[in-house]
Amino acid sequence: MAQQQPTEDISYELALKLRDLEENNRLMKERILLIGQNLIESQERNRKDVLEMKKSLYLLESDIKRIKSVLESLSEEISKSARKEELAILHRQYKMFEPLEYIRIQDLDKLIEEKMKRHHENNEKTKSEQNKNEKHFWVGKT
Repeated sequence: MAQQQPTEDISYELALKLRDLEENNRLMKERILLIGQNLIESQERNRKDVLEMKKSLYLLESDIKRIKSVLESLSEEISKSARKEELAILHRQYKMFEPLEYIRIQDLDKLIEEKMKRHHENNEKTKSEQNKNEKHFWVGKT
């Protein structure tokens, strides 16, 4: 029996070590599974984040393109429009000529004719008055 005890002790110890190793192996498998699941979850989160970033980047790019096109059209419109200095020059030129102050030749001819008629009529009136005055002046002296 003395010999059996050391073999039993050895087999008992081996069984304990084997059980410990199996337990460690099971724990390692569980840890590896947890690590694998965490890795898969983090990869999925990273993929979702990357997709969201790509979408937002695409939206930003399209916004930037629209802003660029608006800026280009605005710059074209601004270059086509007159500047303040140009408007001031045009205003001064307008003031120099003032088209409403000018008269057509036909209108000028009419004005001259009217003035001439009035002047002629005034001359005739003054002559007739002078003639009357002269007649009155000599009336009693002859």
